[in-house]
Amino acid sequence: MKLDEIKISKAIIKAYNEKLINALDIDVAIVGAGPAGMACAYYLAKAKKRVAIFERKLSVGGGMWGGGIMFNEIVVQDKAKKILDEFGVRTRLYEKGYFLADSIESVSTICSKMVKAGVKVFNLLSAEDVLVRHRRVCGLVLNWTAVEMAKLHVDPISMKARFVIDATGHAAEVVRIVERKSGIRLKTRTGKVMGEQSMWADVGEDTIVKNSKEVCPGLYTCGMCSNAVFGGPRMGPIFGGMLLSGKKVAGELLGKLY
Repeated sequence: MKLDEIKISKAIIKAYNEKLINALDIDVAIVGAGPAGMACAYYLAKAKKRVAIFERKLSVGGGMWGGGIMFNEIVVQDKAKKILDEFGVRTRLYEKGYFLADSIESVSTICSKMVKAGVKVFNLLSAEDVLVRHRRVCGLVLNWTAVEMAKLHVDPISMKARFVIDATGHAAEVVRIVERKSGIRLKTRTGKVMGEQSMWADVGEDTIVKNSKEVCPGLYTCGMCSNAVFGGPRMGPIFGGMLLSGKKVAGELLGKLY
Protein backbone atom coordinates (compact mmCIF):
# COMPACT_ATOMS: atom_id res chain seq x y z
CA MET A 1 0.00 0.00 0.00
CA LYS A 2 1.26 3.46 -0.91
CA LEU A 3 1.12 5.85 2.06
CA ASP A 4 -0.43 9.27 1.56
CA GLU A 5 0.88 12.03 3.86
CA ILE A 6 -2.32 14.05 3.49
CA LYS A 7 -4.50 11.13 4.61
CA ILE A 8 -2.23 10.69 7.65
CA SER A 9 -2.63 14.36 8.51
CA LYS A 10 -6.41 14.26 8.01
CA ALA A 11 -6.71 11.19 10.24
CA ILE A 12 -4.84 12.87 13.10
CA ILE A 13 -6.72 16.17 12.81
CA LYS A 14 -10.17 14.56 12.54
CA ALA A 15 -9.64 12.09 15.39
CA TYR A 16 -8.20 14.72 17.75
CA ASN A 17 -10.94 17.23 16.97
CA GLU A 18 -13.63 14.64 17.75
CA LYS A 19 -11.91 13.70 20.99
CA LEU A 20 -11.56 17.33 22.11
CA ILE A 21 -15.14 18.28 21.16
CA ASN A 22 -16.46 15.33 23.19
CA ALA A 23 -14.43 16.54 26.19
CA LEU A 24 -15.92 20.04 26.28
CA ASP A 25 -18.89 19.05 28.45
CA ILE A 26 -18.11 16.21 30.86
CA ASP A 27 -18.56 14.96 34.41
CA VAL A 28 -15.05 15.58 35.78
CA ALA A 29 -12.09 17.60 34.50
CA ILE A 30 -8.75 16.86 36.15
CA VAL A 31 -5.81 19.23 35.80
CA GLY A 32 -2.53 17.36 36.16
CA ALA A 33 -1.68 13.80 35.16
CA GLY A 34 0.50 12.81 38.09
CA PRO A 35 -0.14 9.60 40.04
CA ALA A 36 -3.00 11.10 42.07
CA GLY A 37 -4.77 12.57 39.05
CA MET A 38 -4.38 9.36 37.05
CA ALA A 39 -5.61 7.15 39.90
CA CYS A 40 -8.62 9.42 40.46
CA ALA A 41 -9.43 9.41 36.75
CA TYR A 42 -9.18 5.62 36.58
CA TYR A 43 -11.70 5.00 39.35
CA LEU A 44 -14.13 7.55 37.92
CA ALA A 45 -13.90 6.16 34.39
CA LYS A 46 -14.22 2.62 35.71
CA ALA A 47 -17.60 3.72 37.09
CA LYS A 48 -18.55 4.95 33.59
CA LYS A 49 -18.16 8.66 34.29
CA ARG A 50 -16.95 11.00 31.55
CA VAL A 51 -13.47 12.10 32.59
CA ALA A 52 -10.68 14.07 30.93
CA ILE A 53 -7.21 14.98 32.17
CA PHE A 54 -5.47 18.13 30.99
CA GLU A 55 -1.68 17.95 31.39
CA ARG A 56 0.54 20.89 30.50
CA LYS A 57 3.63 18.76 29.88
CA LEU A 58 4.39 16.38 27.03
CA SER A 59 4.44 13.33 29.31
CA VAL A 60 2.16 12.14 32.09
CA GLY A 61 3.28 10.74 35.44
CA GLY A 62 4.37 13.84 37.33
CA GLY A 63 7.28 13.19 39.65
CA MET A 64 6.78 9.43 39.77
CA TRP A 65 9.05 8.78 36.77
CA GLY A 66 12.13 9.96 38.67
CA GLY A 67 11.54 8.13 41.96
CA GLY A 68 13.96 9.75 44.41
CA ILE A 69 16.89 11.84 43.08
CA MET A 70 16.43 10.23 39.64
CA PHE A 71 16.72 6.68 41.06
CA ASN A 72 13.68 5.19 39.34
CA GLU A 73 12.31 3.21 42.27
CA ILE A 74 9.33 4.25 44.38
CA VAL A 75 8.17 3.23 47.85
CA VAL A 76 4.59 2.62 48.93
CA GLN A 77 3.08 1.46 52.21
CA ASP A 78 0.71 -1.46 52.88
CA LYS A 79 -2.55 0.36 52.14
CA ALA A 80 -1.33 1.75 48.84
CA LYS A 81 0.19 -1.57 47.73
CA LYS A 82 -3.37 -2.81 47.28
CA ILE A 83 -3.94 -0.12 44.66
CA LEU A 84 -0.78 -1.08 42.76
CA ASP A 85 -1.94 -4.70 42.97
CA GLU A 86 -5.25 -3.68 41.40
CA PHE A 87 -3.45 -1.96 38.54
CA GLY A 88 -1.16 -4.97 38.06
CA VAL A 89 2.05 -3.19 39.07
CA ARG A 90 4.60 -5.58 40.55
CA THR A 91 5.93 -4.78 44.04
CA ARG A 92 8.71 -6.21 46.22
CA LEU A 93 8.85 -6.24 49.99
CA TYR A 94 11.76 -4.17 51.32
CA GLU A 95 10.98 -4.32 55.04
CA LYS A 96 7.74 -4.77 56.94
CA GLY A 97 5.38 -2.03 55.78
CA TYR A 98 7.63 -0.83 52.94
CA PHE A 99 7.18 -2.00 49.35
CA LEU A 100 9.25 -1.10 46.29
CA ALA A 101 8.04 -0.72 42.72
CA ASP A 102 9.76 0.23 39.50
CA SER A 103 8.70 3.79 38.72
CA ILE A 104 8.67 3.26 34.96
CA GLU A 105 6.42 0.21 35.25
CA SER A 106 4.20 2.06 37.72
CA VAL A 107 3.57 5.12 35.55
CA SER A 108 3.18 3.25 32.27
CA THR A 109 0.86 0.63 33.75
CA ILE A 110 -1.37 3.11 35.58
CA CYS A 111 -1.56 5.28 32.47
CA SER A 112 -2.46 2.33 30.25
CA LYS A 113 -5.18 1.04 32.58
CA MET A 114 -6.59 4.55 32.97
CA VAL A 115 -6.84 5.18 29.24
CA LYS A 116 -8.33 1.74 28.60
CA ALA A 117 -10.95 2.50 31.27
CA GLY A 118 -12.08 5.44 29.15
CA VAL A 119 -10.14 8.47 30.38
CA LYS A 120 -9.27 11.02 27.69
CA VAL A 121 -5.86 12.59 28.17
CA PHE A 122 -4.93 15.92 26.60
CA ASN A 123 -1.25 16.62 27.05
CA LEU A 124 0.38 19.96 26.15
CA LEU A 125 -2.80 21.77 27.23
CA SER A 126 -2.71 24.17 30.19
CA ALA A 127 -5.54 25.45 32.37
CA GLU A 128 -5.01 29.20 32.37
CA ASP A 129 -8.31 30.11 34.03
CA VAL A 130 -11.54 28.64 35.39
CA LEU A 131 -15.22 29.10 34.68
CA VAL A 132 -17.16 30.32 37.73
CA ARG A 133 -20.94 30.63 37.79
CA HIS A 134 -22.85 31.66 40.93
CA ARG A 135 -19.65 31.29 42.99
CA ARG A 136 -19.13 27.70 41.86
CA VAL A 137 -16.28 26.37 39.71
CA CYS A 138 -17.87 24.72 36.70
CA GLY A 139 -15.18 24.42 34.04
CA LEU A 140 -11.76 25.33 32.70
CA VAL A 141 -10.23 27.77 30.28
CA LEU A 142 -7.59 26.01 28.17
CA ASN A 143 -4.72 27.00 25.96
CA TRP A 144 -1.74 25.24 24.39
CA THR A 145 1.29 25.07 26.67
CA ALA A 146 3.40 26.28 23.75
CA VAL A 147 1.33 29.48 23.61
CA GLU A 148 1.95 30.02 27.31
CA MET A 149 5.69 29.36 27.00
CA ALA A 150 6.10 31.66 24.00
CA LYS A 151 3.99 34.37 25.68
CA LEU A 152 1.86 34.68 22.56
CA HIS A 153 -1.37 36.67 22.61
CA VAL A 154 -3.68 33.83 21.55
CA ASP A 155 -7.13 33.49 23.06
CA PRO A 156 -8.09 30.20 24.79
CA ILE A 157 -11.11 27.91 24.63
CA SER A 158 -13.45 26.84 27.43
CA MET A 159 -14.87 23.55 28.63
CA LYS A 160 -17.56 22.66 31.17
CA ALA A 161 -17.45 20.02 33.91
CA ARG A 162 -19.71 19.15 36.81
CA PHE A 163 -16.60 18.97 38.98
CA VAL A 164 -12.99 20.12 38.56
CA ILE A 165 -10.02 18.54 40.34
CA ASP A 166 -6.73 20.34 40.92
CA ALA A 167 -4.01 17.67 40.77
CA THR A 168 -1.19 20.04 39.82
CA GLY A 169 1.07 19.11 42.74
CA HIS A 170 3.10 21.61 44.76
CA ALA A 171 2.00 24.55 42.60
CA ALA A 172 -1.76 24.14 43.26
CA GLU A 173 -2.29 26.08 40.05
CA VAL A 174 -6.07 25.87 39.71
CA VAL A 175 -6.79 26.70 43.35
CA ARG A 176 -4.46 29.70 43.15
CA ILE A 177 -6.35 30.96 40.09
CA VAL A 178 -9.62 30.71 42.02
CA GLU A 179 -8.07 32.46 45.03
CA ARG A 180 -6.64 35.24 42.89
CA LYS A 181 -9.53 35.92 40.53
CA SER A 182 -12.88 34.72 41.89
CA GLY A 183 -13.22 36.24 45.35
CA ILE A 184 -14.36 32.84 46.67
CA ARG A 185 -13.22 32.02 50.20
CA LEU A 186 -11.50 28.63 50.26
CA LYS A 187 -12.39 25.95 52.81
CA THR A 188 -9.04 26.27 54.58
CA ARG A 189 -8.40 27.72 58.03
CA THR A 190 -7.32 31.03 56.49
CA GLY A 191 -9.67 31.06 53.53
CA LYS A 192 -6.60 31.11 51.27
CA VAL A 193 -3.93 28.70 50.02
CA MET A 194 -1.90 27.88 53.13
CA GLY A 195 1.23 26.52 51.45
CA GLU A 196 3.02 23.25 52.08
CA GLN A 197 5.27 22.60 55.07
CA SER A 198 8.71 21.01 55.12
CA MET A 199 9.12 17.29 54.50
CA TRP A 200 7.68 14.88 57.07
CA ALA A 201 6.77 11.65 55.33
CA ASP A 202 4.87 10.04 58.20
CA VAL A 203 2.54 13.01 58.70
CA GLY A 204 2.45 14.00 55.04
CA GLU A 205 1.18 10.61 53.87
CA ASP A 206 -1.78 10.79 56.24
CA THR A 207 -2.63 14.45 55.70
CA ILE A 208 -2.51 14.20 51.92
CA VAL A 209 -5.47 11.80 52.08
CA LYS A 210 -7.26 13.85 54.75
CA ASN A 211 -6.77 17.06 52.74
CA SER A 212 -7.99 15.58 49.46
CA LYS A 213 -11.44 17.11 49.45
CA GLU A 214 -13.59 19.98 48.24
CA VAL A 215 -11.77 23.29 48.57
CA CYS A 216 -14.63 25.42 47.23
CA PRO A 217 -17.91 24.63 45.46
CA GLY A 218 -17.20 22.50 42.40
CA LEU A 219 -13.43 22.27 42.96
CA TYR A 220 -11.54 19.45 44.69
CA THR A 221 -7.87 19.00 45.51
CA CYS A 222 -6.01 15.76 44.89
CA GLY A 223 -2.45 14.59 45.51
CA MET A 224 0.32 16.90 46.69
CA CYS A 225 -1.85 19.87 45.75
CA SER A 226 -4.01 18.99 48.76
CA ASN A 227 -1.20 19.51 51.27
CA ALA A 228 -0.08 22.65 49.45
CA VAL A 229 -3.59 24.10 49.77
CA PHE A 230 -4.44 22.96 53.30
CA GLY A 231 -0.97 23.39 54.85
CA GLY A 232 0.34 19.83 55.19
CA PRO A 233 3.97 18.72 54.83
CA ARG A 234 5.52 17.27 51.70
CA MET A 235 6.42 13.59 51.88
CA GLY A 236 9.19 12.98 49.36
CA PRO A 237 9.57 9.87 47.16
CA ILE A 238 6.88 7.76 48.79
CA PHE A 239 3.85 7.67 46.51
CA GLY A 240 1.24 5.70 48.44
CA GLY A 241 -0.56 8.79 49.67
CA MET A 242 -0.86 10.05 46.10
CA LEU A 243 -2.67 6.91 44.98
CA LEU A 244 -4.87 6.78 48.08
CA SER A 245 -5.72 10.45 47.60
CA GLY A 246 -6.88 9.88 44.04
CA LYS A 247 -9.05 6.94 45.04
CA LYS A 248 -10.60 8.90 47.90
CA VAL A 249 -11.61 11.88 45.74
CA ALA A 250 -13.03 9.56 43.08
CA GLY A 251 -15.14 7.85 45.74
CA GLU A 252 -16.48 11.17 47.05
CA LEU A 253 -17.40 12.37 43.57
CA LEU A 254 -19.10 9.11 42.66
CA GLY A 255 -21.45 9.82 45.54
CA LYS A 256 -22.40 13.13 43.90
CA LEU A 257 -22.46 12.13 40.23
CA TYR A 258 -25.85 10.51 39.72
